[in-house]
Amino acid sequence: MTILLQVTGLTKQFAERVVVDGIEFTLEKNTSTALIGPNGAGKTTTLSMLTGLLKPTSGSVKMLDGDVRANIGFLPQYPQFHPWLSALEFTEMAAKLNGVPAKKAIVEAQKTLEFVGLGNDVNKKIATFSGGMKQRLGISQAIVHKPKLLLLDEPVSALDPVGRREVLDLLKGLQQETTILYSTHILNDAEEMTDQLLFLRDGKLVEQGTLREVRQRFDEPNYVVEFSNEKEAKLFASQSELVGEAKGRNVYIEIIDEKPSMQELLQYLSSSPYKIRKVERQTASLEEIFMKVARKI
Repeated sequence: MTILLQVTGLTKQFAERVVVDGIEFTLEKNTSTALIGPNGAGKTTTLSMLTGLLKPTSGSVKMLDGDVRANIGFLPQYPQFHPWLSALEFTEMAAKLNGVPAKKAIVEAQKTLEFVGLGNDVNKKIATFSGGMKQRLGISQAIVHKPKLLLLDEPVSALDPVGRREVLDLLKGLQQETTILYSTHILNDAEEMTDQLLFLRDGKLVEQGTLREVRQRFDEPNYVVEFSNEKEAKLFASQSELVGEAKGRNVYIEIIDEKPSMQELLQYLSSSPYKIRKVERQTASLEEIFMKVARKI
């Protein structure tokens, strides 16, 4: 893969408070990276430094394929719109501000609004838009000039479930067109569409890697065996040679060095006198992994 952006020693200090503390990472072309952390972790400050809206105290941001400012699109957490403008007028204005020639700006604005699902609403005033429509419009202004890097600050946190699903589907489509870095504290969203995870806490980058890599470091997988009732689950757990714990109708069996395998477990269970309803392998959610990462500090 080709590296698009390199961040080295990025630090931001306000008076005596260090908000972002020497973080370093790279972004590869046409990938999606989630900047994860609780409120106050430094996510918005980091994105503001990457966009150039905030000057770092120290460190550097380098785009290896052109100038950073000329090649980014940005959607802030709380975008502001001119409610008296139409969607087309607003997006055309954004195109011109980002260097698209005037004659081409309206054409690109129309195409971009079609892409984000607002093709039937181009002439409607923004004042009439729902939250989900405004978020689509915000993405439209961020991508109308075809940036190499798209930065999104909490892009779905203020949306209802329907709006969040619409925007996530849109972002998945954008992964084929550009590199995406977005901040979020909604971990299920990051789990769904991310190539790389960056965990921030108290301004420090405490863990990074692909979801698979992070899971390998922090996951404690187990099998869940569901019995027909609690009594049988407890009896099985007390009599079994496997390391397991009964909780309700389920018995949780530890996987140690990939043992037992699913085949070995099923063979063992085949001789059990108790009625088994379901067997599945369970891995930690991203939220559970993040809590483990947070406890490292």
